[in-house]
Amino acid sequence: MFFGFLSGNAQGTKDEDEKDKKEVLLFYKTEGFWHNSIPTGRTFIEDLGEDHDFEVTSTKDADNFHSEDLKKYDLVIFLNTTGNVFDEKEQEGFKNYIENGGNFFGIHAAADTEGDWPWFVELVGGFFDGHPEVQQADIKLNMPKHPAVSHLPKVWTRTDEWYNYRNLNPKMQVLLYLDENSYQGGTNGEEHPIAWFRETGHGGVSIYTGLGHTIQSYIEPLFQEHILQSILFALDKTKN
Repeated sequence: MFFGFLSGNAQGTKDEDEKDKKEVLLFYKTEGFWHNSIPTGRTFIEDLGEDHDFEVTSTKDADNFHSEDLKKYDLVIFLNTTGNVFDEKEQEGFKNYIENGGNFFGIHAAADTEGDWPWFVELVGGFFDGHPEVQQADIKLNMPKHPAVSHLPKVWTRTDEWYNYRNLNPKMQVLLYLDENSYQGGTNGEEHPIAWFRETGHGGVSIYTGLGHTIQSYIEPLFQEHILQSILFALDKTKN
C-alpha cells in the first residue's frame, strides 16, 4: 500500500510537469523557395525542446491554424516558410491567436511569407526585398542586454544569405544590424536591421531573425544560442 501511494504521487507529479510544459508549434510550410536547411533546423529546434523542457510539435500542415488546438501553443515558430501558405480561415485563426496573447518567432524566410497580407508583414516586422549571394558579413550588436543576443560579440562575423527588407515596421526594436560596408549587395543603408522584436500589444511578442538560410547555421554554436534564447524570450512572455 505504501509503495502504491508513492507510485501514484510520482505519477501525479509527472502529469503536473507535463501540464506545465510550454508548447511550441514549429511551422515549415513552403509555397515558394524550399530551403534545404529546413530538416536540419527542424531537428535542431526539436532537440532544443527536449533539452530545455518545452514541447515542440512540427508541421507543414496549415490546417492547424484554423483549429481550436492553436490556442494551446505558447509560441508559433515559422521556420523558413515561403509564399502564401494560408487560406482565409487559416489567416483568421492565426490572427486570432496573436490577438489573444500568442507569441511569434520568425526565422529567415518567414519574412518572405504571406506578402499579400499586410497584417502578417506588420507582425513579422518587414518583408523580403531580395538578397545577394551567400557571403561573409559583419553583424553589429545593438541591444547587448537583450537575452536573444546578449551572448554575442559586439561584431559577429559569419556567412549567410543576407536579406534586404521593405515595409519595415517602425515599432520594432532592432537587436542586430548588418554592416553593409562588410559585404556586397545590401540596400537598407547604414542601419540595416537583421534581427528585431516588438510587443504585439495583445500581451505577446513578435521576434524575428534574418539569419538561418544555410545548413551550417544550425550547427553553429553562436547561432544555436541565438535561436534558443529567442525561443526562451518568447516563451517567457506567455501568460500564466
